[in-house]
Amino acid sequence: MSSDMNATPTSSRLHIAIFGRRNAGKSSIINAITNQKIALVSDVAGTTTDPVSKAMELLPIGPVVIIDTAGLDDVGPLGELRIQRTYDVLNRTDLAVLVIDGEVGLTSFEEDILQHIQEKKIPVVGVVNKADRAVYTPGQLKEWEKKLKLDLVEVSAATGQGVDELKMAIVRHAPYDDEKLTLVGDMINPGDIVIMVVPIDKAAPKGRLILPQQQVIRDVLDHNGMALVVKEDKLKEALAGLSQKPRLVITDSQAFQKVAADTPKDVSLTSFSILMARYKGDLEELVKGARAIAELKPGDRVLIAEGCTHHRQSDDIGTVKIPRWLKQAVGGDLELHWSSGLTMPEDLSHFKLIVHCGACMLNRREMLYRIEKAKQQGVPMVNYGVFIAYVNGILPRALEPIPAANDLFKGNCA
Repeated sequence: MSSDMNATPTSSRLHIAIFGRRNAGKSSIINAITNQKIALVSDVAGTTTDPVSKAMELLPIGPVVIIDTAGLDDVGPLGELRIQRTYDVLNRTDLAVLVIDGEVGLTSFEEDILQHIQEKKIPVVGVVNKADRAVYTPGQLKEWEKKLKLDLVEVSAATGQGVDELKMAIVRHAPYDDEKLTLVGDMINPGDIVIMVVPIDKAAPKGRLILPQQQVIRDVLDHNGMALVVKEDKLKEALAGLSQKPRLVITDSQAFQKVAADTPKDVSLTSFSILMARYKGDLEELVKGARAIAELKPGDRVLIAEGCTHHRQSDDIGTVKIPRWLKQAVGGDLELHWSSGLTMPEDLSHFKLIVHCGACMLNRREMLYRIEKAKQQGVPMVNYGVFIAYVNGILPRALEPIPAANDLFKGNCA
């Protein structure tokens, strides 16, 4: 995590990925458009062996993550693995930059990756690099554009030719959501009190709050609400001391049961994880997945997936608490599997359920991809917040502030 308290979280930044053959100058282009020596550059083909991400500011767009990838023409068993990792980057790419080596010309490698980019409906900017020493003709350039159905920007990363034009192309093609996503802003009015329940136990990070808690506090303040943060054993005291009823109580999922008991029935209640599910993905689809919990039988395979890697505590939620709740819900042992980081198993079909984390370290595109991937393979998915609320019997109440999801759950359970 960045030490800069003003930094935009990586998962909330626009993800720009650079694709092309080995030695096409992808890393040089990154350095040129950022005016920084971010990427390692060498004349040796294959210098970038794995996707490398760098969070930075790219004006006038603002906070972005730029991803440098391995060459599409890498060779050998390791090369095949690197190419697959390059293709995996598409799952978290908001804008693709496709680089053609001007000394080599258009090849099947660029055509193949462009097809995958377009299948995923990702905006793409086409670039011909090494324009200062290329041998192609204006006629060939037009043929490439016609074949790719893509305008191409001529660039020389070495001399700076075309770099400004490339930046402007990136600005023009960058996807912007007209409807600003919000965690909680559409649930409150200016002046409303929002109580956030944040347990401070051995699983809590030292000296700071976790990212979803930080983001919700900021969102409440951005919408002119008043944020009150308490530990779970202080909620009753906080409620008693208020002169006005809070609009909403938001809790860490692990304290759901106690917080639900202490929160008056006429006060809306939800969790950070459920808010993140709505913000980052498809809450309705995750709510549908809750039905599969009741259908699990001993021996079924369940995948517990997390979008980050972290130091495991003795009572870790993913490896200890959720397995314990699953066993209690099923009445027997399950065959549990785990995945973490930026990849999930390709074949999900043998799982009966996927229990996913709150996705605070994943961007929205990646989380939507994961949900859709599971859906296509017929595997239901829930996230931690939905799962914990369900097994504690309070999911309907936790969904009350989000009518569409609440109606869907009631309809599915009717």
